[in-house]
Amino acid sequence: MDVRILPRPLRGAVVPPPGKSALHRLILCAGLSSGVSTIENAARSEDLDATLRCLAALGGRWEEPAPRVLRIAGAGRGPRQEGEPLPRFDCGESGTTLRFFLPAALVLRGGGIFTGRGRLMERPLQPYLKLFREKGILCQQQDGVLTVRGNLTPGEYRLPGDVSSQFFSGLLFALPLLDGASTIRAVTPLESADYVLMTQKALRLAGVATAAQTEPGCFQVSPAEYRPFAAAAEADWSQAAFWLAAAFPGEVIQINGLNFASVQGDRRIEDFFQELSAPGDRVIDLSSCPDLLPPLAVMAAVRTGTVRFVHAERTRLKESDRLSASAALINALGGTAREAPDALEVRGGTLYGGAVENFHDHRIVMAAAAAAAHCTEPVVIRGADAVKKSYPSFWDDYKRLGGDLDVL
Repeated sequence: MDVRILPRPLRGAVVPPPGKSALHRLILCAGLSSGVSTIENAARSEDLDATLRCLAALGGRWEEPAPRVLRIAGAGRGPRQEGEPLPRFDCGESGTTLRFFLPAALVLRGGGIFTGRGRLMERPLQPYLKLFREKGILCQQQDGVLTVRGNLTPGEYRLPGDVSSQFFSGLLFALPLLDGASTIRAVTPLESADYVLMTQKALRLAGVATAAQTEPGCFQVSPAEYRPFAAAAEADWSQAAFWLAAAFPGEVIQINGLNFASVQGDRRIEDFFQELSAPGDRVIDLSSCPDLLPPLAVMAAVRTGTVRFVHAERTRLKESDRLSASAALINALGGTAREAPDALEVRGGTLYGGAVENFHDHRIVMAAAAAAAHCTEPVVIRGADAVKKSYPSFWDDYKRLGGDLDVL
């Protein structure tokens, strides 16, 4: 689907969808319990559907008894039948799903066969594969299919902290299911640590406690039984970021439903919004919140001064090379952006309009829509339906806020 947007300010109130990162975690915790859990404010998206598919492959069951309500019967730690075929896990394009379910599948099913779409199977998995092979687990990747077979055992698990915190979260979910204590240790500084805090919060809801040791980036995991729970997902700060970018630097859009005490790392968008609202050159460190690059690039392009986004190399490993795609988006709309291997520099000024690609990336599409509110000429976005990956109702909300768009 391609759309053509006529530039105009957006006004009104909007409630962002529930946090996708939190929902992945709540669904997996519910799936690892031995009872029935209820999760409210659970809006569906392509990524979350991938997690629900993998939950079923793991042995859990789910239903949607009412809109935005999930009832999940967990797989528990039932006995594994020797010689049973490995389950198949279709992870779609969800990197979170893939990295969370790999360790869980090894513990509960002795492995699995993992597939995906788009760039998913090209995204970094080496920290897991190196670790698993050290533990004697078979890992075979061919033609976009990853097969793992074996058993995780209690012990020490050493991981780089600067690739993705999702590797730490995946192990934090799986290791409590073992019959002995384990340690997870970051061998380089742990980036995006707030996402690990989100994992620990979900684990506590399910009765599983993990304590970070006095040494930073080191987690002690003890055996535990997952318990069923009831919870509600809070609104997503990473999606709110696009409405803040559309409203920048004013306050014509009222964003409701956000938790200002949230552990979501992308809550930093509020501080960045305030910082960028004043003119002048700025340097912004994205090591803890790489998903904010596209909306922040839009803000940087329509202000006075130059913004340099640093420690942004991990954005190249997302659904697209998001650093390059963000630069291309700003330049296509008449702005000035220049990429470096690990940074993006955006010079403020005026955005005019034009045609932009989606780069097969939902966040680039939403950033383009936010930028259109600042342009002087129409903006055409190719592949605008990519938003279904995380925010299926995005275009409905955009129109409710006064956005003038046509489907081409």
